[in-house]
Amino acid sequence: MGLFDKIKQGLAKTKNLLNTDIRDLFKSEGRLIDDAFLEELFEILIKTDMGVTAAQQEIEHVRVEFRGRIVEMKDVVANLTKKLRELVAQPEAPIRFAPSGPTVIMVAGVNGAGKTTTIAKLTKMFQSQGKKVVLGAADTFRAAAVEQLTIWAGRLGAEIVTGEAKSDPAAVAHRAVSQAIETGAGVCIVDTAGRLQTQQNLMKELTKIHSVIGKRVPGAPHEVLLVLDATTGQNGISQARSFTEAVQCTGIVLAKIDGTAKGGVIVAIRQQVGLPVKYLGVGEKAEDLTPFDPDQFVEAMFEDLIKPKEGKGA
Repeated sequence: MGLFDKIKQGLAKTKNLLNTDIRDLFKSEGRLIDDAFLEELFEILIKTDMGVTAAQQEIEHVRVEFRGRIVEMKDVVANLTKKLRELVAQPEAPIRFAPSGPTVIMVAGVNGAGKTTTIAKLTKMFQSQGKKVVLGAADTFRAAAVEQLTIWAGRLGAEIVTGEAKSDPAAVAHRAVSQAIETGAGVCIVDTAGRLQTQQNLMKELTKIHSVIGKRVPGAPHEVLLVLDATTGQNGISQARSFTEAVQCTGIVLAKIDGTAKGGVIVAIRQQVGLPVKYLGVGEKAEDLTPFDPDQFVEAMFEDLIKPKEGKGA
């Protein structure tokens, strides 16, 4: 499955919502672009959880171009997609690999966001690139988290470093990085406790892990990936801000996007947080992780409206 197909798979629910509702706005060949139309279109965009600000910018773009005219659906869709590409645009954001020694990646996010599965997907991705991976189970206060990561490590054939229950998470991170150095591993991924971002004392724990890793490998962690659950929509924005403040996040992995029609939250994240979205979790298998591509994201969101007759006997 190619990149576009994977993004399309992940955005299926969002696409179906958008495409169905926008089609309903154009039951005849054309539609007068008036206040009533713009209000209906705004409500549709809001359903995707792209946020009020982004939805208003989209609507204003349509208003300026077409207000008072009778237009066809394809013209409005072309206008929407052009503006949406501007809103989600970001520089290319590949993983920043260390020039020598192991690349250390710290993974953060609240409990239930999909951190463990995301780490498994990252591991599978790096292994497919020929890299040996060492995992550090630094969420020592949650036995289930260590157990789940250990199971994934076994399935994928990755080494894992664990600690005693409730032991110092920073010590586990230090040992994991040390093992990666000693065994010549290409990547070390450190899991961290999925604490609520409002618990400041536990956010300090993340800061300590970040510091300890940096002392063991200068310049590390090379990436701090924040896993956000797409199904929580706008709640992810405050999480992103708090975690970034604590551990200088370098990018976002948006997990579970296949389980929601709120795929538009990517727009809100790009607008309000500014961190690049590096990967999308588009399913439950270890292979179901795909790099985020802004242009292909927009095309996947509106695919049926952009190419409504493709593959149908043309």
